[in-house]
Amino acid sequence: MSEPIERVAVQVDRLCWTGILLGLAFTMTNVQQFAAAGSLVWSLAWSAAWLLDPMVSLVLLAILRAEQITARHGVRMGGWVRAAKWFTLGATYVMNTWSAYAAGSAALVVLHSVPPLVVFVAAEAVTDLRDKLGSAVAVFTAVQAEPQASPSPRKKARKHANPRTSFDDYLAIARAARTPDVTVTPAWIREVTECSRGLSSRLAAALNAEVQP
Repeated sequence: MSEPIERVAVQVDRLCWTGILLGLAFTMTNVQQFAAAGSLVWSLAWSAAWLLDPMVSLVLLAILRAEQITARHGVRMGGWVRAAKWFTLGATYVMNTWSAYAAGSAALVVLHSVPPLVVFVAAEAVTDLRDKLGSAVAVFTAVQAEPQASPSPRKKARKHANPRTSFDDYLAIARAARTPDVTVTPAWIREVTECSRGLSSRLAAALNAEVQP
């Protein structure tokens, strides 16, 4: 039964990583234009500008992947790791939106902001999602492994009682279930023997008579 949960976890993981990769691929052209700064096409500066975004993205992907693996084992990363992640995410956002802010176009700002922000959110969510889905599998496995509780003696007595049980049989069941701290009442008799209401009064009287001095 845990297989569907694990299958969903794999699907969620793949979808999140696909979204992150597509978002980074979209930002690559914007970063290249930002770094080229109007250089001639196929010039050295124009060609070298294509290296800027992969340089930042590969570092970011390495950090995200490492965080995902360590989170499965309950290991927290240090401050430098988180600083590197947020620096690379912030650098990607600034380089993507710089020209849009400079042009003063709200539409371009939104267009160039969405992919980096999706990467931001997915980067934080993918590790937590994988961790929670792994916890769900562990909880399900633990519940399945728990042994079923055996029925109590009182429930066993009820199970063995049947409509043809005699007065003495009912009295024996009640006598076996009675403890020193129990107050014998018709309601208690009905609880332990499941006899009828009329019979419970007689059984309670008989059992109380046995313990009276």
